[in-house]
Amino acid sequence: MKVVAMIMAGGAGTRLTVLSEKRAKPSVPFAGKYRIIDFTLSNCVNSNIYNIAVLTQYRPHSLNEHIGIGKPWDLDRASGGVRLLQPYQVGGGTQVWYRGTADAVLQNFDYVHEMRAERVLVLGGDHIYKMDYASMLRFHEEKRADLTVAVMEVPLEETDRFGIMSVDDELRISAFHEKPKERDKGNLASMGIYIFNADVLEERLRAGAEEHPDLDFGKHVIPEMIRDFRSFAYRFEGYWVDVGTIDSYWETSMALLDPNSKLELYDDTWPVRTRSQERPPVKLGPQARIHNSLVANGCIIRGQVERSVLSPGVYVSPGAVVRESVVMNDAWIGPGAVLDKVVVDKEVVVGSGAQLGFGGDFDVANKLGPDKLWMGVSVFGKGAHIPSNVRIGRNVLVNASVEEEAFSPFDGFVPSGETV
Repeated sequence: MKVVAMIMAGGAGTRLTVLSEKRAKPSVPFAGKYRIIDFTLSNCVNSNIYNIAVLTQYRPHSLNEHIGIGKPWDLDRASGGVRLLQPYQVGGGTQVWYRGTADAVLQNFDYVHEMRAERVLVLGGDHIYKMDYASMLRFHEEKRADLTVAVMEVPLEETDRFGIMSVDDELRISAFHEKPKERDKGNLASMGIYIFNADVLEERLRAGAEEHPDLDFGKHVIPEMIRDFRSFAYRFEGYWVDVGTIDSYWETSMALLDPNSKLELYDDTWPVRTRSQERPPVKLGPQARIHNSLVANGCIIRGQVERSVLSPGVYVSPGAVVRESVVMNDAWIGPGAVLDKVVVDKEVVVGSGAQLGFGGDFDVANKLGPDKLWMGVSVFGKGAHIPSNVRIGRNVLVNASVEEEAFSPFDGFVPSGETV
């Protein structure tokens, strides 16, 4: 039985604000040395699935550079391996961009034919989890299913964020409720992980593709297949999280520092692989103090780092304090600067004495994006230059590449909820 995995990696990820402004969401750095998509790619390889297509669309350059020919994941193979597929125009037509997840797979179904696949495993590239897809495939075969949907139990108060499944005693799906407002539909949530029989999937996608196209799996394909085909739910009881917002990204990063973290990064039996730069070892100065943190290679620490996650090449100057923060590659933290509950993107320069995450106004949401920054985390875009001695409050958004002059109107203090 030949299986291909098709990883959805084309979304803009706007809820991550400036973190996904210059890159696709799956290529956002996570846990120091990794990218978000590393977890899905590693799951595939650890499950002995080596025929993988990554469907890209929005700002794919960072993702393309990261994955390359797939060597870090043992995917640089003459037969199979990883392939990055982008939208393209055929026969002078006007349709180019993917209109949804199902449309993306349909536009690339030639890849399924080329691989002569019997099963299609559809995955998201923007979730953090470890999962053995081989176990799910065995379940699919045992049930003689046409479709299998991975599901997990979620708190009832969160069911309006997911597609919710109703199942019988045999785990056959009897109903699908897309983000129900009522809380009486159960709590088995779709994880966005699907196994299809290739012939059934193609039949479903091509039926009425011009007049009434199936654009999205969750909204269109899954509900119709539950009605017309053998569809089952595969229960997953491990760790899975969608880091689709700044708050969930920060919370998931901090959870890595818990001694009893549910995401084990040090498990040799299920390694998470990534493309790593050659960097020197971590260097600690005479005044350095590090407590309960992840510090990646190439970092130089001369100040204090407390309960934080640092990506490769971060420099923390003497007297600086980094607390409950995520700091990405090659950021420079000046002398005496204080970072408290912030997310700092790559190559940000923080001037001496600056205070990022200042004060106690945690509940003052960002004025321009109250649905994106509202739990007290301030975020700083790639390449921003933060002037010396400035104080920046909570839920502040600093855009990528801003220069120090952009802070002049604030006269040394950026109140909580503002945007620079």
